[in-house]
Amino acid sequence: MKLTTSATTRSLLLTAGACFVLAVAGHAQVQTTTTTTSGRAVQHVTVERGTVVFVDGNDLFVRMADGTLRNFPHVPDSARITVDGKQLSIHDLKPGMKLERTITTTTTPQTVTTVQTVKGKVWYVQPPSHVILTLEDGKNQSFTIPKGQKFNIDGQMVDAWGLKKGMMVTATKVVETPITSVSEARSVTGEMPPPPPPPDTPILVVVIHHPAPPPPPPVAEAAPAPAPAALPKTGSELPLIGLLGLLCIGFSLGIRQLRRH
Repeated sequence: MKLTTSATTRSLLLTAGACFVLAVAGHAQVQTTTTTTSGRAVQHVTVERGTVVFVDGNDLFVRMADGTLRNFPHVPDSARITVDGKQLSIHDLKPGMKLERTITTTTTPQTVTTVQTVKGKVWYVQPPSHVILTLEDGKNQSFTIPKGQKFNIDGQMVDAWGLKKGMMVTATKVVETPITSVSEARSVTGEMPPPPPPPDTPILVVVIHHPAPPPPPPVAEAAPAPAPAALPKTGSELPLIGLLGLLCIGFSLGIRQLRRH
């Protein structure tokens, strides 16, 4: 057993009587007990939203809220998505479904305290760093003495130089190790895609056919006027010529009378 000191390690020496209870608590020659104390936990919640684009077996493709396309490969069959109160598996997802994944990360600071206790009789001492103890089972075991270590011998605090062969020594080493515990819880909820829009309602068009008016009766074409009958062969233009002659004679006589006056 190596007794060392550091920022997270401290060694305590107790009286033989006080340590006797610890020494006989078990049969191990070097007894070790470990306890963990936790500090205040801090939670960080991340919410991711997206729409199912395609499902291929156990591979899920989701269009995220920022427009990027993400592939979630090898989604286990045991994964469940809560949709409308029902637990669905990866094989129940359909394109268009809205998904919301909530990731809750809990970070808890912890301190692990390890206490090691040994009791024995000094068989050999090489101050300031080495001692051999005879343990309760009669076997000898070598230990390294940390720098500045003190021993309580019958109420007296002594260092390695004060140890003598045959002295009963009980030593306790306490190691405190800070660690950070991180746990993550995930839950996925979703909602069914909106129902498809109803088909277009047919518009009833009422066409009223008015009967066409009957065509007007055909107008009978007027019969062409009969051609004037041809003058009889006995007809002549001589009377007309005689009449024109008389008019000319009368016109000449009238002009003469005007001239005389």
